[in-house]
Amino acid sequence: MTSKIIVASKNPVKVDSALAGFQEMFPDQSFTAEGISVPSGVSDQPLGDEETYQGAWNRVQAAKAALSDADFWIGIEGGNIIKDKEMEVMAWVVVLSKTQLGKARTAGFYLPPKVIELVNQGYELGHADDLIFGVSNSKQTGGSSGLLTDGVMNRKRFYVPAVILALIPFLKVELYK
Repeated sequence: MTSKIIVASKNPVKVDSALAGFQEMFPDQSFTAEGISVPSGVSDQPLGDEETYQGAWNRVQAAKAALSDADFWIGIEGGNIIKDKEMEVMAWVVVLSKTQLGKARTAGFYLPPKVIELVNQGYELGHADDLIFGVSNSKQTGGSSGLLTDGVMNRKRFYVPAVILALIPFLKVELYK
């Protein structure tokens, strides 16, 4: 039997990350993943841990309401945390099934001053990255992490560990009742 995952975004990086996380956590099971465009209900560029989590939560709820015939729904929301004059990039992952909830946060990393300047001017991080690095649509490919590490830690590789950690309650069900 193949389990159906609905990802609360059509961004191919988020869809691929969700599928990869499920496949790594449950290698003996079969999954399909499909993206759906739903609103986050938060700013285009969420600021702070709480707003970023709220965006992931809102997305997963909207995806479940829109396509209720799945086995799992997953919301991934990236955000920035301002610390003095620095800015940390991170993301929240929320996974739902009909009976279980899992959530985890990615690691974080800090943006260079030129990118922070553009974000502070109102640019979404992906657009700021595109301007600084002279690329197009980076948020649907390597993302900030990929651009800043020359591809060593692309956006998918950044998200997958958090997807895996959000799946712990689905692996250890008896501990999360």
